[in-house]
Amino acid sequence: MDTSAARKAIFSRIRKAQKRPDQPTQDERDAVADYLRQHSQGPRPAIGQNLLRHFKEQALRMSDTVEEVAALSDAPHAVARYLDSIGVPKTAIAWKTLADLDWADAGMQVEFRPPQNEDLVGITGAFCAVAETGTLMLLSGPQTYASASLLPETHIAIVPASRIVAGMEDAFALARDERGELPRATNFISGPSRTGDIEQTIVLGAHGPYRVHVIVILDA
Repeated sequence: MDTSAARKAIFSRIRKAQKRPDQPTQDERDAVADYLRQHSQGPRPAIGQNLLRHFKEQALRMSDTVEEVAALSDAPHAVARYLDSIGVPKTAIAWKTLADLDWADAGMQVEFRPPQNEDLVGITGAFCAVAETGTLMLLSGPQTYASASLLPETHIAIVPASRIVAGMEDAFALARDERGELPRATNFISGPSRTGDIEQTIVLGAHGPYRVHVIVILDA
């Protein structure tokens, strides 16, 4: 049984024990949406009006690197520059949503598929970014496979400046407004993978990428 089927079976048993139908009714969905709309938010820090600047500050604090480019069409050359700067071959896998960009003109060899063990670079977009914490929010889907940001040792994310929101609350609200329901996987990425389990020494890349590079698209 795959994960999705197992989850449905568990929820079905719970709903049966509650004497509810197998699938949530529209009234139940409306009640949840109404609760979320009315639920009060806790105190939030002041981060100012310049969300891009605050996002960059926090992303750098989390050991990301960040570059700004004028347009989405500039992203392939920005990716190529970054890979040259760290001495990594210009070969990558990417989300299918990025297939229309001119990667060949930038000298990039890109395949639009989920990563395999030997893939060193994964290129993704992002649903949005959170200025308060320098976090990327990624939603999984058939063209936006979660593994692209998790398996390769270098993760490059392309984020429109217009998709930077102030806080986590705003990110979830945007997802509800645009998607209705969250997909199977929602990943929040705040810098490279790290651990301090061994002698309290921080080690990057322990459980995922040890480089995260963010390319911010200014005109998007």
